[in-house]
Amino acid sequence: MKKVLLIASLFPFFFAGQAAVAGDAAAGQTKAASCAACHGMDGNSAAPNFPKLAGQAESYTVKQLQDFKAGNRTDPTMNAMAMALSETDMADIAAYYAGQTGSTGTAAADQVELGELIYRAGNASSGVAACAACHGPTGSGNPQAGFPKVSGQHAQYTEAQLNNFRKAARANDAGSMMRVVAGKMSDAEIAAVSQYIQGLR
Repeated sequence: MKKVLLIASLFPFFFAGQAAVAGDAAAGQTKAASCAACHGMDGNSAAPNFPKLAGQAESYTVKQLQDFKAGNRTDPTMNAMAMALSETDMADIAAYYAGQTGSTGTAAADQVELGELIYRAGNASSGVAACAACHGPTGSGNPQAGFPKVSGQHAQYTEAQLNNFRKAARANDAGSMMRVVAGKMSDAEIAAVSQYIQGLR
């Protein structure tokens, strides 16, 4: 019950941080051409260190681009790419990727049991909240609350982001929610849930 109340109490942080998005997907397809080298033509990146953007909520993608441009999220390549984008560009690119179908992968068989446990139930003994509470049982996310789609995401990328949140190298999560959760996770839990998410659909 306390976890539910905590999540509910943080909703205003997420609503406040979400920009109104009304992008033009057709224009976004053209503008996203410069993103394709890393993220794929349709937002399904082939390289496991680059995130899949296909099917991601527009509001979430816009926020990440805004954060990269403002320096609230750091990555040398993305900071430079976002710097050249206007708010309209961001909205259009986000609209294009939101309309694409995300691909899924396969989880490592030896990681599924622990990964599913953490994703669906968390770890009560260490205070790790269930991922499904925010990202949904199928990993489709909750755009209204600012929680991204995670299903099918590359395990390598997810693991890197969880580690970044854990050591506060990534700090653009509203209310420090992901930093709090990841800070309580073990290396084994991070690796396992990342694999589970890769195969989630």
